[in-house]
Amino acid sequence: MSETPLLLGAVAYDAKVVTIWDGFQRYLEDRGLPFDTILYTNYERQVEALCYGHIHVAWNSPLAWLQCERIGRAVGRRAEAICMRDTDRDLTSVVIARDDGPVRTIADLKGRRVAVGAKDSPQATLIPLYFLAQQGLEPNRDFQVVEFDMLRGKHGDHIGGERDAARALMRGECDAACMIDANHLLFVQEGTLPSGATRGIAQTPLYDHCNFTVLEGAPAGLIARFRELMLEMSYADPAVRRLLDLEGLKRWLPGRTEGYAILSNAVEKFSFLEPFVTATAAGCT
Repeated sequence: MSETPLLLGAVAYDAKVVTIWDGFQRYLEDRGLPFDTILYTNYERQVEALCYGHIHVAWNSPLAWLQCERIGRAVGRRAEAICMRDTDRDLTSVVIARDDGPVRTIADLKGRRVAVGAKDSPQATLIPLYFLAQQGLEPNRDFQVVEFDMLRGKHGDHIGGERDAARALMRGECDAACMIDANHLLFVQEGTLPSGATRGIAQTPLYDHCNFTVLEGAPAGLIARFRELMLEMSYADPAVRRLLDLEGLKRWLPGRTEGYAILSNAVEKFSFLEPFVTATAAGCT
């Protein structure tokens, strides 16, 4: 096997990212795959690095996947999602309101204030706002969007914006809040949302989250071996179980892309990606 390492990009949205990828590097190299990780402060720089050939594979958010897909299409290079976590499939976001408040249905949001997460968060902003628009309520026309735009560029991975939106709801500063369903449960468990204090008034269709993205032209042998080793990783192996727990999965699954349709529709409606995609594609030619 060539000693040229497979270079993977990951966004350092939390200190645990260093621990996770240091551990995965040891796992992969112990099995004969030369490997290294480059950490980025935001997904846009990571997407540029993948498209410019500085890295071979990117651990991408769903929004970053769409960025790579569109840039690849513009320059004639097919993007592929090679694998993803079991917990990246079939997710949903919710719109919640205070149980003691006046909002009971989507229609009750008209003329009110709806809190969202980071501006570039698929799960706490783009997808739920698109869903509400599909139900006939246009953001910032039929209701006011209150953004908790924390750490833009990390695509909501840090969940801080969602937590701030939940707190604002409980303080009475807004009438509803958007978040991924799993974080709604987490906020109840940790006490950010008192048990029984909120009600769900809307739930989005299912969608998928992160994936490992490669672009056509990446070293095929290294990519194939990386994918094989990730899919073989076992939660029963104590050497990797802690890393899988930190990364939030039990097993890696083959990548799929049909679960990004609702986010794709959202970014097209809100014209969210075009300037970045156009500029990055121009730099690839």
